[in-house]
Amino acid sequence: MRRIATGLAALMVGLASLLSAPTAGAADAADPERHRPGLYVPEANPAAYRQAFELARAGQVRDAAGILTMARTPQAVWYGDQTPAQVERQIRDVAREADKDDALPVFALYNVPGRDCSNYSGGGASNTAEYKAWIDAIARGIGSRDALIVLEPDSLALVPADCGQDDAQGTLTAARYTEVNYAVDKLEPLRGTRVYLDTGHPGWHTVNSIVPRLLKGGIARATGFYTNTSNYQTDDANSWYGKLISSCIAYVDGGGDVADCPHQGWPRADAQAWLDENVRVPASRMKHFVTDSSRNGQGPWTPPPGKYTDPQDWCNPPDRGLGARPTLRTGDPLHDARLWIKIPGESDGLCLRGTEGPEDPERGMVDPKAGDWFPEQALELVRFANPPILGGG
Repeated sequence: MRRIATGLAALMVGLASLLSAPTAGAADAADPERHRPGLYVPEANPAAYRQAFELARAGQVRDAAGILTMARTPQAVWYGDQTPAQVERQIRDVAREADKDDALPVFALYNVPGRDCSNYSGGGASNTAEYKAWIDAIARGIGSRDALIVLEPDSLALVPADCGQDDAQGTLTAARYTEVNYAVDKLEPLRGTRVYLDTGHPGWHTVNSIVPRLLKGGIARATGFYTNTSNYQTDDANSWYGKLISSCIAYVDGGGDVADCPHQGWPRADAQAWLDENVRVPASRMKHFVTDSSRNGQGPWTPPPGKYTDPQDWCNPPDRGLGARPTLRTGDPLHDARLWIKIPGESDGLCLRGTEGPEDPERGMVDPKAGDWFPEQALELVRFANPPILGGG
C-alpha cells in the first residue's frame, strides 16, 4: 500500500503543482509559511489516495489534486485504541520521523475512559489504571523530542455527568479529572512537549462554564487549551473565545470570581472594556491556546428551521469547506497555532438527525461510521475550501 500511495502521491503532487503555479506568488504572499518547515505532515489516509486516483482517472484533475493537497497538509496524528506497547512504538516512530524533518508533530490523544459519552466515537480505556499505563507509554515514546499534545477531545466539555452516565456521587466525573490531571503531570514536564486541554467550541460551553472545568483538569500546569476540534466554528469566533477563556483564567488566578468573566455572548465592545479594566496580565503569563481550522472554511451549518428534531449540526454537515492552512504563526501572542486537528475527509459518524435512519436525511445516504473516509464530504471540503486549497480559486 505504501508503494502505491507513494506513486500516486508523486503523480498528484505534479498535478497540484501545475494547477497552483499561476497563483503561486500570491499564495506565498498570503501565507509566508507555505514552504517553511514547521508542522509535521503524517502519512495520509490511503483512502484519500484512492479517491484522488479515481477522480484523476475520471478526468476530474482539479478535484483529484485538491484531495491530495488536502491529505498532504500538516494535520494531527490520532491515537486511541492501541495497547501501551503499540502506542509507545507508534509515537516513537512518528516523533523520530518528525525530528528528522525538523517538524513539530501534533498528537491527538483519545483514549480516556467513557470517551464521547459512548456515542459515535465511544470507547477508550477500561479504567483509570489502564489509562495511566497508556499515558506512561506515550511519555516513553515521546521522550525528549518535540510534540504538541491535543489531550483528549471532549474530555472536559463532555464529562460523564453531562450525559447521565455518572452516579449520584459523581464518581466517574471525578475519575475523569484524575485522568486528565495525570496526563498533564506526566506529559507537560517532558522537555519538548506542550499539552493543551479541551474546551469544546464557542457554540457549546460559555466561558464561565468551561473555565472551572479547565481549572479542575490541571490547566495551571499545562501550556494551554484548544478549541473547535472536529467542529466548524469560524476562526474569528475561535480566537475571541480563546482570548476570553485565557483572560478569565488569569482573572480567577488573581482572586476573581469566574462568574464575573465576560463570555462569548457579551457584545464585544463591552467584553473588551471589561478585560481592559480587570485583566492586566502580559500574554507571557497567560494560558495560550490552539484552534482547529480543518473544516471551518464556510463556518457552521445552519439546519433548515423545524426540519429535524435533532439536527446534529456538528455531524457531517453539508457543503462545508477546508479552513485556513495550519500555521505556528497566528499574529496573536496568545494563539500558539492554527491546526488541522480533525482529519478532513473522515466521517463524524452515522448521522440520523432525529430520524430512525439508517440514512442521513440531509444527504440521502448512509454516512460512513466515525473515522472512516467519506468521499462525498471530502470532495465538498475541497470544493468549498476557504481559502482555496489550490491556486486559481
